Amino acid sequence: MRHLRAVLTLILAVAAPAAAAAQGVTPRDESPADYPAGPGRDQTFYTCTACHGFKLVAAQGQARGQWEDTLDFMTQRHAMPKIEGNDRKIVLDYLEAAFPPRRTPGGFQNPFLKK
Repeated sequence: MRHLRAVLTLILAVAAPAAAAAQGVTPRDESPADYPAGPGRDQTFYTCTACHGFKLVAAQGQARGQWEDTLDFMTQRHAMPKIEGNDRKIVLDYLEAAFPPRRTPGGFQNPFLKK
């Protein structure tokens, strides 16, 4: 019985920190103030950081349709709660304004054509 208690104590000692780390998905070193100001910033930040860092979002540059597809993908593939109605509009408005598609300076440049 003593041996069993020791094994259980060891398992709990190892499992508890791992479980705590798994629950700490929201990055603690980011805040909405780190990103472009605008209507819907806080709501968008907290919607996205329920699952991943907002730096991942900020690194994207997409048109509104692509942002809509991204939200649908997150809902379908990653069990993100569905965002509907005005809440969806607020999030999409912010993403579209804050993180639009990035353009290559001077337009598209064919990498196979040498200058």
